Amino acid sequence: MSQIFDALQKSESEDAETESSNASQATELLQRAERRAVGRWETETLPSQSDISTSNVCADSSEPPSEERGDSFSEIPRVRVSPTPQSRLVCITESDGPAAEAFRLLGVRLRHLRRDRPLKTVLITSSIPQEGKSMIAANLACTLALKPEHKVLLIEGDLRRPALSQMFEMQDKAGLRECLQGDRAVVKSLYFLERLNLWILPAGGASSNALDLLQSGKLPVLMQQLSAWFDWIVIDAPPVLPLADTSVWSRMAEGILLVTRLGVTRKQPLLRGIEALESKKVIGALLNCSRHADHDEYDYYYRSAPSVPKTSDGSAG
Repeated sequence: MSQIFDALQKSESEDAETESSNASQATELLQRAERRAVGRWETETLPSQSDISTSNVCADSSEPPSEERGDSFSEIPRVRVSPTPQSRLVCITESDGPAAEAFRLLGVRLRHLRRDRPLKTVLITSSIPQEGKSMIAANLACTLALKPEHKVLLIEGDLRRPALSQMFEMQDKAGLRECLQGDRAVVKSLYFLERLNLWILPAGGASSNALDLLQSGKLPVLMQQLSAWFDWIVIDAPPVLPLADTSVWSRMAEGILLVTRLGVTRKQPLLRGIEALESKKVIGALLNCSRHADHDEYDYYYRSAPSVPKTSDGSAG
């Protein structure tokens, strides 16, 4: 992770003198977090999925869909998508570009990492809004789905500001909210995105009680069910601050990627965000909106963790 500290400091120094000072403070903060996390990484183990309740949720069996049971993945609604440059899916629309290469490298590192530890469910979050987490989550999921033998699910966990629904033009689709309310079966809340080889569970309709739904007790059961169906699950969670939603989602994940953004991320929100996360689950940090995206500036977190590339896209999420 040490290289991302250097990158934060170097990138910020290209702005004003005060920006360099902020980057230096963020560097010191992340270094302290790293030392604490590495210590716990070596002595603690991840929570067992066996601790999660196996009661029924959303009127579906926890068994994976299968041809024998007559409820194959082909019965999940299909949605035709045609990504444009405005969609921010750079891994598809700019597949030969440096940002797409960065996501491919991140995917490789995640696959390598889970050779040594359980890592199926990856949560993407940030300390505050507008740091690009939704764009990162969507591109990472699309990149993992490039391997046709892997079933990849992208979950829109931000019920308050569902950016993925807008990105994939699914604002009118039922999804997670309806499932957690018991109004809709999970297999009817999932959608297969054609051309992307990717499944998505959108946020669904607008919700004024997002935290209540997430804390209802149905979410752990739903996640156990989905974990049996898919090889990878990428969760686009809300920002850590000022909401409590992400603390609920983090208990469902085996790994957390923290998105930071050049010119947006600041010391105090970053401090509070890091303190709010389970450090033993934080597997990496990603610097978004970097001016430089060459291979020499890929960064690393932990000795066995994934490469942490920078992207040149400055979009919010």
